Amino acid sequence: MALARVSFPSAAIAISCSRHQPLARVHSCKSAAVVTKRRAAATVVLGAAIGLGSWELWAGGTVLAVTGVLMASSLERIQQQDKAMECISRGMQLFSQGDVEGSLVEFDKALELDPNQRPYLWQRGLTLYYLDRFEEGANQFRDDVSINPNDAEEAIWCFLCEAQLYGVDEARKRFLEVGSDRRFVMRKVFELFHHGGDPEKILGQFDDNGGQLTFYSSLYTGLYFEAEQNADAAKAAITAAARSFYGSRSTDYMALVAKAHCARRGWQLCEPSVAVIE
Repeated sequence: MALARVSFPSAAIAISCSRHQPLARVHSCKSAAVVTKRRAAATVVLGAAIGLGSWELWAGGTVLAVTGVLMASSLERIQQQDKAMECISRGMQLFSQGDVEGSLVEFDKALELDPNQRPYLWQRGLTLYYLDRFEEGANQFRDDVSINPNDAEEAIWCFLCEAQLYGVDEARKRFLEVGSDRRFVMRKVFELFHHGGDPEKILGQFDDNGGQLTFYSSLYTGLYFEAEQNADAAKAAITAAARSFYGSRSTDYMALVAKAHCARRGWQLCEPSVAVIE
């Protein structure tokens, strides 16, 4: 879970979230932190501007009109940022409903409204992968890692895009270096993608009766098989991830990705069997 802290003279704001939270809240912790920071900063700036304008007016100055223009400009930027966040939410909802093309329209609208959102919009990178727009997807993930250098998943998805463009060997040479993921399963998956190895060992190592570990090991093992052009093994692993207790019931955005993957490949999913998570 990423933690962003923003400090101002009269407030300390702590925001934490992750791509693994429910869809309604997964929006983007990074984007939420940026918007909160901008709003708080705007409040401080506008408050100072109002005070300055009042003093200058009392002193017979002429800066009050300029202050009003600055205030209007700041408020307009905040409104643009809010609209951008609404587009991102709609894009995520469309993706969850299987409308991958529609999700890209909304994500791109968000960038038009607020270009500063780009390095936080990993959801757009996932959408681009499923639209076979691999170069754009790789660029999106590279931008993301530039401001979040400890995200193993973004480095992996960049590799997946570039494996489709250049082949696995060349993509591995271009592999993004990131810090250590807090999740042991993702550290092992990262090593697999970065250096190669036996994906079956990942599947055998992580089994929590259909829970989160089962889901993530199955999903990323399947994605590894897909990069290696092993379609049958990819199908078996990713459908298992989507059918797992966690994959079929969680609102984790990556669970939605597993389902979207199956839908885009035309793989049928049946109802999962009952599982117990301890």
